[in-house]
Amino acid sequence: MSMQWKGVMPAVTTKFTNEDELDLKAFEINIKAQLEAGVHGIVLGGTLGEASTLLDEEKRKLTTTTVNLVKGKVPVLINIAEQTTKAAIEAAQKAEMDGAKGLMMLPPMRYKSGDKETVAYFKAVANNTSLPIMVYNNPVDYKVEVTLPMFDELLKCTNIEAVKESTRDITNVTRIKNAFGNRLKIMTGVDTLALESLLMGADGWIAGLVCAFPAETVAIYELQKAGRIQEAIEIYRWFLPLLELDINPKLVQNIKLAEVYTGIGTENVRPPRLPLEGLERNHVKQVIESSLKNRPVLPNYKNL
Repeated sequence: MSMQWKGVMPAVTTKFTNEDELDLKAFEINIKAQLEAGVHGIVLGGTLGEASTLLDEEKRKLTTTTVNLVKGKVPVLINIAEQTTKAAIEAAQKAEMDGAKGLMMLPPMRYKSGDKETVAYFKAVANNTSLPIMVYNNPVDYKVEVTLPMFDELLKCTNIEAVKESTRDITNVTRIKNAFGNRLKIMTGVDTLALESLLMGADGWIAGLVCAFPAETVAIYELQKAGRIQEAIEIYRWFLPLLELDINPKLVQNIKLAEVYTGIGTENVRPPRLPLEGLERNHVKQVIESSLKNRPVLPNYKNL
């Protein structure tokens, strides 16, 4: 399967048992719900996937399990978030061996690399794997920005194909299109700017609340793609209070709690994260419960 950078790709959560082991049964339930809703790819081991807490063998188990579950229906991507170039290259090569069809890749972790170092890091990995790469550009959370001049250099690597655009600057979609046309595909990575980004020309959406609400997320994408903009806007307006749970330091706990409410996940997180409690928990529950009471009836978005 050649990589198609389009549509909705959930950055799925990682499911854990009460004993802090991978919960592959709960994970399978969620992946099947995503496929039934019509997602266009699966992204493993991102921020929502608690990547920084996962052992290497756990990442590989998640990759092979997901590849077996999707059976070629959609591509499986794994996130690369490493501290060294050597480790990033090894992770990319293992992902390829395990059946992944693409990589989402962050700049180096912990060390705040300069522009030259960041470019060299991405290029080194690209030159040591045949997998297509989506650069995750999130300077708000990870403090390193991949600028247009840096992309100009990176695109000399033919397998650097896409960007997960998470700068929070909606005008960046137009800048990227003006600079690179279709050479650099754009996957919006901020839930609360998703529809706006799609309408400005983004090719797809790496989504968070899709983990709990897959059908609504895919419906918004398919409706706007079909030109049924007002219908997409109406669902998006209903969705926004939930989407705001994604732009929060406790996004993992927030979204896992939402998954419990929709019956496709568990609340278990890996320490040092802990489940929500007190006023914080009550607020998130109120947002979820209020949204569920007013959950929209979706059109037949799969046959637009």
